[in-house]
Amino acid sequence: MVHVDSRMALKSVNRSRDLLAAGEIKERDPGYTRFVGLMKILLPAVAALVLGLVLIWPQIVGRDERFRVSFSNISAKDVDTLSMVNARYFGTDADNQPFSVTADTANEASKGAKAVELDAPKADIMTRDGQWLALSADNGLYSQPSSTLDLLGNVNLFHDKGYEIHTTSAQADLKMGTASGDDPVRGQGPFGALTADGFRLYDKGARIVFTGRSHLILDPKAGMPSR
Repeated sequence: MVHVDSRMALKSVNRSRDLLAAGEIKERDPGYTRFVGLMKILLPAVAALVLGLVLIWPQIVGRDERFRVSFSNISAKDVDTLSMVNARYFGTDADNQPFSVTADTANEASKGAKAVELDAPKADIMTRDGQWLALSADNGLYSQPSSTLDLLGNVNLFHDKGYEIHTTSAQADLKMGTASGDDPVRGQGPFGALTADGFRLYDKGARIVFTGRSHLILDPKAGMPSR
């Protein structure tokens, strides 16, 4: 005859019931297991990030303060001269017509000076009737208070009417619309070609006087140039 202990049987039944319940929970909620696994990865990573910020933040703040102090200690007196790339200057002449001066680079002639040394300067002047006069050179010196431009090296003057003048140096008053030069001049236009010892340009090119020994070769098809 077989005797069964009722207490042991009850424990066995309860254990089986617990195992079945746990299995049902796992089958019923698989996302819970994934959530727990994800938290096991994320929580240590977040903790490490917070700890890292706590350690390096004082160094970041201290570095910022060092930069701030170093820049604040620089004054205008410590800067020799100012430079500018792709410089542009704008103004209006005596007739209230716009003009502009551009250059590849502009360097302050001396500390605090109102004159700038220009590389590859170009000046454009508008006339009252909507035409334009353009000047260019290898180098130049532009005075902002007086709006004067000294040009040196491969100086070229182009007018909208179709003539051009080439020389080695010239001085232009952009405010008054005048220019002059005392170096040999070569010029050409619809009327022909000429050479001279110098030139004087007035009223933004409306009148040009060639000085010294001048030689003019007329184009028979063009006739005499207008005065």
